[in-house]
Amino acid sequence: MKILVLGGTRFFGIHMVNALIESGHDVTIATRGISKDPFGDKVKRLTLDRKDEGSMKQTLKDTHFDVVIDKIAYCSNDIKYALDAIDCDKYIHMSSTAVYDPKTINTKEDDFDGYSKPVVWCNREDFSYDEIKRQAEYALHQKYADRNWIAVRYPVVLGEDDYTGRLRFYVEHVLKKIPMNIDNLDCQMSYIKSDEAGRFMAFLVDKDLSGAINGSGKGTISLREIIEYVEKKSGSKAVIDPDGEEAPYNGDRQFSINTDRAEALGFEFSDIHDWICDLLDQYIAQI
Repeated sequence: MKILVLGGTRFFGIHMVNALIESGHDVTIATRGISKDPFGDKVKRLTLDRKDEGSMKQTLKDTHFDVVIDKIAYCSNDIKYALDAIDCDKYIHMSSTAVYDPKTINTKEDDFDGYSKPVVWCNREDFSYDEIKRQAEYALHQKYADRNWIAVRYPVVLGEDDYTGRLRFYVEHVLKKIPMNIDNLDCQMSYIKSDEAGRFMAFLVDKDLSGAINGSGKGTISLREIIEYVEKKSGSKAVIDPDGEEAPYNGDRQFSINTDRAEALGFEFSDIHDWICDLLDQYIAQI
C-alpha cells in the first residue's frame, strides 16, 4: 500500500514506520525536514509545514495515498489542513484518551460523543491539550463524516525512548530523594508500551474499520506501586511532599482503557506488569 506518514520520526512513530516498512508498504514521511530520521533509503520524504494550510496544499496537491497516518494532528485546524489537502482512501488520526471527560474504569470508545459540542476551529495553543484533542475529533465526526477515518486513542505511552521523561521523573526523584507532589498516588491507571503503540497503528492500515478505537496495555498500575518498586530495587526512599515538584500525571484519576474493539481485530496487547518493571530497571541503571 502507498502510505503517507505525517510525522513519525521520533518515539513510537519510529516503531510504527519500521513496522510499515517490514510489512512491505511504500512509505513516504512528511516532516519539516529539520530532524534526521533512521529510515535511510527505505522511505520517501516530503518537506512541509504541518501547521501551514498553504504548505500542506502546495506540497500534497496532485498526490494520492491509500492510507495517511497523521501522527501530529493535535487540533481541529490540523485535521482541516490535512483532509482538505490530501486525497486518500483512509485517514488514521493519532488521537488520545484525553478526549474522555472523565476517563473511568473500563473506558470505552463510545464514552466520547463526537457530536456533543460544536466544532471550534482552533490552533494548538488555543486550548488545553485535552480540549484541542477533543476539537480534532469533533472536526472528524461533524465535518468529515463522509471520509474514511480512524481515531486511535492511547493513554500515556511509555518506553526507554520516551523523550518526555515522565516516568523517568519518578525514578530520578526517588533515587535522588527530590521532594515531589503527587495527588493521585493510589489511583490505578493504564499505559501503553511504545513499540506496541507503533505496531498497532501500522496494524490498522489494512483493517476494515472506521471511527474511534482504543489501544492500551492490559491491566493497570498505581504510582505507589511504581515508586515502591523503585524504592525496593534502589534502597532509596521517595520524598512525597505537597510543596515538592509537581509530578507529571497529577490530575489523572483512576481509570482503565477497554480494548475489546482492537482485540476483536486480532491485535493482542501485552500486560503492563510484564514490561514496566524492566523499563524501571533501565531507568534506574541509567540514573
